[in-house]
Amino acid sequence: MSSSTTSTGIRTSTSASIRTLPASGGTAPPRGHALRLDIQGLRAVAVGLVVLSHAGVSQVGGGYIGVDIFFVISGFLITALLLRELAATGRVSVRSFYARRALRLLPASSLVIAVTLGGAWLFLSKARLTEYAGDALASALYAVNFRLAAAGTDYLAQNSPPSPFQHFWSLAVEEQFYLVWPLLLLLTWRVARGRRRLVAVPLAALCVVSFAASVLLTNASAPWAYFGSLTRAWELGAGALLALATGRLERLPAALAAPLSWLGLACVTLAAFWYDDETPFPGYHALLPVAGAVLVLAGGCAPTPYGARWLLGRRPLVWLGGLSYGWYLVHWPLLVIAPAALGRPDGTAELPLALGLCAVALGLAWLTLRLVENPVRFHRAFHKRPRRALAFGVALTAGASALSLTATAVPPTIEVGDPAPALAQALSDAPAAQARLTELLTSSPTALPSNLAPPLPKVKSARSAIYRDGCHVDYAATRARPCVYGDPASSRTVVLFGDSHAAQWFPALRRLATARGWKLVSMTKASCKVADVTILSGHKPYTACDTWRSDAVARIRTLRPALVVVTSSDAGDPVRPAADLLHQWTTGFENTFRDLRASGARVAALLDTPWPEGDPVDCAARNSLQLHACANHLPAATRDATRGAAVRAAASTTDTTVIDPTPWLCAPRTGICPVVVADTAVYRDDSHLSEAYAEAIAPVLAPSLDRLVGG
Repeated sequence: MSSSTTSTGIRTSTSASIRTLPASGGTAPPRGHALRLDIQGLRAVAVGLVVLSHAGVSQVGGGYIGVDIFFVISGFLITALLLRELAATGRVSVRSFYARRALRLLPASSLVIAVTLGGAWLFLSKARLTEYAGDALASALYAVNFRLAAAGTDYLAQNSPPSPFQHFWSLAVEEQFYLVWPLLLLLTWRVARGRRRLVAVPLAALCVVSFAASVLLTNASAPWAYFGSLTRAWELGAGALLALATGRLERLPAALAAPLSWLGLACVTLAAFWYDDETPFPGYHALLPVAGAVLVLAGGCAPTPYGARWLLGRRPLVWLGGLSYGWYLVHWPLLVIAPAALGRPDGTAELPLALGLCAVALGLAWLTLRLVENPVRFHRAFHKRPRRALAFGVALTAGASALSLTATAVPPTIEVGDPAPALAQALSDAPAAQARLTELLTSSPTALPSNLAPPLPKVKSARSAIYRDGCHVDYAATRARPCVYGDPASSRTVVLFGDSHAAQWFPALRRLATARGWKLVSMTKASCKVADVTILSGHKPYTACDTWRSDAVARIRTLRPALVVVTSSDAGDPVRPAADLLHQWTTGFENTFRDLRASGARVAALLDTPWPEGDPVDCAARNSLQLHACANHLPAATRDATRGAAVRAAASTTDTTVIDPTPWLCAPRTGICPVVVADTAVYRDDSHLSEAYAEAIAPVLAPSLDRLVGG
C-alpha cells in the first residue's frame, strides 16, 4: 500500500499526492433557492490549488488545503439542504438523501475506478497490481482512507510510489460523515423542537472533540490524523454549523459581509502559498483554510457587489467549479499512469507534461459531466424513485468491487525464465557458504527465475516478527521495547540494535539464535542511527532518536549480553554538520560503542549494505527477462563511504569487530550487485534486504558471530 505515509512519513515521494480534493459536495438547489455562484468559484479555487500542487507547481506548496475548503463547502451545502427539508416537512427522508448521493457520486467514480484499474493493470508495476486492486476495492466501498492511514504507519511502505486510487480517501471521509450526520441532525432537531441554537450544541461539541483529536494525532500519528474521518469531521462540521446560522448571516450589513468574504479568500490564499509539505497537517494549521472557507461562505450569505462574490462569481471560475468533481476524479490517475504509459523510466512527469495532462483531465471531466454524470443524475427513470436510485448505486458499487476482486485474482503475467537453485538450501549444504554465495552472485540469473521464492508480488508484503509484533518502534517513540526471541532461558544473550537496516538482519539472527540456543533481544527504531549524533528528520532535530538510543543502551547494560550486533543506514544528515564529517561520525560511533562495551558485551558493527538503484522489485517486474538492467554497481552502491570509514575508525579504538556485508550482495570481481541471486530477490525496496534473502544468507554471517558469542 502506498502511502505512502506523511509530516514524518506521509510527505515524501507521495507527499503532494495524498492531499487531494473531495469535490463531491454539489447538490442542485431546490426550487426557490438560487445557485450561489461564489460557491462554485470557491470550488474552482480549491480544485485548482490541488491540481497545481499535484502537477508540481512549487509555488503552491500548500495546495492540499483544497481538501479542507471542500469539506467546509460540502458540510454547508448538504446541511442547508437537510435543514430546508426539516423546516418544510419536519422529517428527513434518509432514503432519498442517500439516493441523491448515489446518483451524484457513483456513476463517475465507478467509471474512474474501472478505467484506472485497467490503466494500472496495463502500465504500472505488475508486482503491485494486487496492492492497487485492494485500493480500488477500498475506494469502491468508501473505506480507502483507513487503508491509507494503516499503510502510512508502515515504515517499510513509506517510500512506495503513490497509488492511482489514493485521491478517493477524501470521498471516503465525506461519506463516512454522511452515514451519521443526517440521522444525528434529525434526532437533535426533534429533541430541540426545531430551535437551531440547540441543534448546534451537540454538533459544536463533536467539532471540538474532532479538532482536539486532529491536533493530538497530528503529533502522535500523522497518517491517521491526515486520513482519519474522526480528525476531519470538524471541518465538515464547521460548514454544517455555518448552515445552521444562515438566517442570521443573510441579515449581515454589506459593510461587514464584503470584508468578511475577502478576508476569507485571503486566508485561503495565505495558507496555499505559506504551507508546504513540511507543515504538520491537519492539526491546528487546518484552522486557517477552514476559517477562510467559512468566512467566504458567511460573507456570501448577504449578497453585496463589493464582496468576494465579485471575483468568485466570474464565468470562468463558475464553469470550472461545475467541473471540479470530474476534474478531481480524473487528474490524479492520469498523472500517475500516463508517465508510465509514455515510457518515463521513473514514472513521473515533469512540470510541462504534468500541466498538459491536467489540461487533458479537464477535457475528460467535461466529457464525463456531459455523457455520464448529468445523463444519469437527471434521468427520468430515477425521478422521485429513491429505491431504484439506491439499487442502481448498489449495482455500481458491486460492479466496481467485483472488477477489483477479479484483478486481484487474475494479475498480469510477469515473464520468467528457467528455475534457479534454492539459495537457502545451497548455502546450508555448502561446506564453505561464502564461496558458494560468491559463485551464485557471479552467476546471478539474467531472467526472473520461475521458482522465485517468494514470488515477486509478495516480496514487499513479507514482514518479520519484529514488525508484526510492533517491536520496531516508530519515529515518536522514546523508550526502547526489548522483544525476546530464540531461547528466552538461554544464558547467552545476543542483542540486535539500530534502525531498520538493523531490523533487516533479524531473520538471519533469529535463524541462528534458534539453531544455537541463544536468547535474541531486538531493539530497533525507525531511522535512528547507532552513532551518538543528532540527525535531521522531517527538517527537525530527531531528538526522539537520541532519547531512545540512551534508553536502549541503558537497558542493554542491564541485560549483560554476550554480543551486541549494531548497524544503521548510511542515510541521514547531522543537524549541525561539522567541517570534518568523518571526525563527527567517528566520535559519535565511538561514544555508542564504548557505552555498549561497558555492559561487558562484545560489539559487532555491521557496515551498511550496498543500496540498489531505485526500487529493485518494480524494476524486476518491468525487466523480468533482463535483470541486469536493474543491478547496481560498486562503488555507486555504497551510500556513504564516509560513514563506513567512520565505523572502522571508531571500531579500531573501542575493540569493536567490523563485519562488511558487501561480499554477500555484490560479486567481488565485477562489483555488480544483482537484484536476484539464485531463487531469491535480494531487496524488498530501495534500501532494505528482503526477508527471504536475509534469512538465506545466515550461514555466511554465522562464523563471525559464533566466534564472538563463544561456547
